[in-house]
Amino acid sequence: MGMGPKLLGWSKGDTLYALRLLPIGGYVRMAGMDPEEGKDELAPAHDPGSFMNKTVLQRMAIIFAGPFMNFILAMVLFVIVFTAIGVPTDSTNNQIGSVIAGGAAAKAGIVAGDQIVAINGQQTPTWADLTQIIHNSSDKQLLLTVRHDAKLKELKVTPKLDPQYKQGMIGIANSVTFMKKGTLDAAGFGLQRTWDFTKFIVVSLFEMITGKMKAEVGGPVAIVSAIGQGAAQGFANLLGLTGMLSIQLGLLNLFPIPALDGSRLAFLALEGVRGKPVDPNKENVIHLIGFALLILLMIFITYNDVTRLIVGKAG
Repeated sequence: MGMGPKLLGWSKGDTLYALRLLPIGGYVRMAGMDPEEGKDELAPAHDPGSFMNKTVLQRMAIIFAGPFMNFILAMVLFVIVFTAIGVPTDSTNNQIGSVIAGGAAAKAGIVAGDQIVAINGQQTPTWADLTQIIHNSSDKQLLLTVRHDAKLKELKVTPKLDPQYKQGMIGIANSVTFMKKGTLDAAGFGLQRTWDFTKFIVVSLFEMITGKMKAEVGGPVAIVSAIGQGAAQGFANLLGLTGMLSIQLGLLNLFPIPALDGSRLAFLALEGVRGKPVDPNKENVIHLIGFALLILLMIFITYNDVTRLIVGKAG
């Protein structure tokens, strides 16, 4: 657990378990995993337990197991949320669950918990009723009848055209209720949620690469900030956020970037095709260069994270 100098450790069988100084993740280092260990007494070439003495498929399975556990962890966290807290379900009534700061509704004085009972005199008993009118009324002033603390009041609001969805918006969202699920149902929802987030992240990355979406990346500072915000919004949000971060980490590790697991998988696949491994010295140089570039990228991202935080607080 952790990186850097060892604080304490103990051995069980042939394995050393250790707690290290820097709490920035963890790792597993297997005997014989590094080619230069072939001459090391910890992993001699004749040792059947040495990583380098396993077949290509066995080594690929071992490397893939690390990122795969990130997806398993995410699913487990989602299952915990769905069994202990429940599956979030959008309410169909006319009660407002949240109001976007700076939106038309917020400027008109609408707050979370209010009910929009009518628009321009037309009754809106359901969320679908009121959103249909709002979506079709971009840049048109509407007279909303709002129930606030058991009292009715009328407010004028003009929906603004949303460029992404091409429909009028006033900056409101419906309320959400949580329905607890049994273990089997929660496992199904957890698997589906893991798949949905994975697909969303992959599609988002593709759109950022192709320029369809603005590229936004965050490093350790942004992650800590996001975790703090998630914790402030409740334990369920914190677990869900942790699951999303775990999926992102698993995907990142599978990218064929030198020094990451994806790169090791690529080298092993090449070895399987060629029938012989890549020169260990050349592979080590590539991983070393990739690691150096990753460190430089992390420094750059961290600088941007800190700058955004400072500017945000100043604003």
